[in-house]
Amino acid sequence: MKKIFFILLALVSSVVWCQNNALFEQGKEHYKNGKFQEAINAWEKVLDNGKHSASLYFNLGNANYKLNNIGPSIYYYEKALQLAPADSDIKTNLKFAENTRIDAIEPLPKTILKRWYEQLAGALTYDGWAVTSVVGAILFVLLFLSYWFSASETKKRLFFITSVVSILVLLVGLVMAYQTYGDVLQDTPAIVFSESTQVKSEPNMGSETAFILHEGTKVQITATEDKWIRVLLANGKDGWIPASDVKRL
Repeated sequence: MKKIFFILLALVSSVVWCQNNALFEQGKEHYKNGKFQEAINAWEKVLDNGKHSASLYFNLGNANYKLNNIGPSIYYYEKALQLAPADSDIKTNLKFAENTRIDAIEPLPKTILKRWYEQLAGALTYDGWAVTSVVGAILFVLLFLSYWFSASETKKRLFFITSVVSILVLLVGLVMAYQTYGDVLQDTPAIVFSESTQVKSEPNMGSETAFILHEGTKVQITATEDKWIRVLLANGKDGWIPASDVKRL
């Protein structure tokens, strides 16, 4: 029975893969022929089938950009960037799409320590920092044992110094793994999809309007209440908008 189950699972997976591949190629053909909405429809079917990739999101961003769908284009470029953060083409096209937004959000100035931390944190994911701490621990054990059992004073000095360095690597790895994991948990970005939305001081339509946001603006979700979400902008402004006006990344 198990063999039959795995055979059926493999067959179903093959059929789904072939279907997704056919839809993806169909979308590319529509895009080449200038049928951008048809391309979007084909690629969205691939998403509905549970397939996600940087190239799929990138193409969806391109097609929406061609149709001047500012919110969706930025959303899909951001999704592509999450899967391929070093891709220069995605970054370039995202910049073009962001230039079409109405809202110009100037981020708050960062301290030197904040910039240093972001550069260091961006070097590895939290998984990468966790692996670094494990490697540091293993190196420390090996180097300390080498120091303990070594008869040569020169080697003892070398092993002692390098074991201290490995301890530092272990500590930095642990701290950065903890910090970057916390950053990921707190990072809840979203893109405004509504053409314009009034940001309220409280989560109800009768409250005072603090400011207005437009399609394509990126926000951070900091709280939710019923059908409202509290958003924070890069410039420090915050307020409440209907949850239906944004799409979470």
